[in-house]
Amino acid sequence: MTPLQIGRRKLLGGIAAGTGGLLLAGCDRIVANPSVNAALRGADPLHYRSQRLISGSHALAQEFAASDMSPVFRENGNTMPEAATYQAHAAGGFADWALVVDGLVARPLSLTMAQIATLPARTQITRHDCVEGWSAIGKWSGPQLATILRQAGVSSRARYIVFHCADNFGPAQYYESIDMIDAFHPQTILALRMNDAPLSVGHGAPLRLRVERQLGYKQAKYIMRVEARESLAGLYGGKGGYWEDAAGYQWYAGI
Repeated sequence: MTPLQIGRRKLLGGIAAGTGGLLLAGCDRIVANPSVNAALRGADPLHYRSQRLISGSHALAQEFAASDMSPVFRENGNTMPEAATYQAHAAGGFADWALVVDGLVARPLSLTMAQIATLPARTQITRHDCVEGWSAIGKWSGPQLATILRQAGVSSRARYIVFHCADNFGPAQYYESIDMIDAFHPQTILALRMNDAPLSVGHGAPLRLRVERQLGYKQAKYIMRVEARESLAGLYGGKGGYWEDAAGYQWYAGI
């Protein structure tokens, strides 16, 4: 672990300890506390540049043995989207669901779960680090995002990949985004299995993002659409993610 990563973990631990009951249960459901937000976003540009400089684009997050897996991997954030269309898909085992891949791509896609299941899968046992200060180790399996982006013919103009999700908080739709370096990183996958079982609804079925070099709130659940974009401007609140828009969380959450 680099000195930057160690410092990052200490900062997050201190924030979690200092805010106590101000944080709700789950990385995706965090109260908008000014002191937390200021600490998280203050070092964002510097942290992003430093992380890229130190770890580069190909550094891997630590992977673990099966014996290291946590006996309980808590569900966090939203555990059942309220949208009637999503609940209908869940009731039907997502048999009629399809992932849309569009935006700056040559070949827009609509991939069923059966089609996604036929793609080459990567399996990895990694640690999920939540901004609250808790961690858990789990096993994830699914196609690399890069495989899908190449199949769609993503444009060289694309700078960001946006994940549009089925859940919402009031009128605001949940979404997240990453840059192209993380999009093509070998450990960035769209997980459809967790701990050798199909992904549960509470953990983000039918697909959730695993971008292993970032904190838990970047691991978007209930992914319905993957969009390639040149800019985040004009997209929802314009800051690249639901909590980035709503509570000032930093867009790059590398660890």
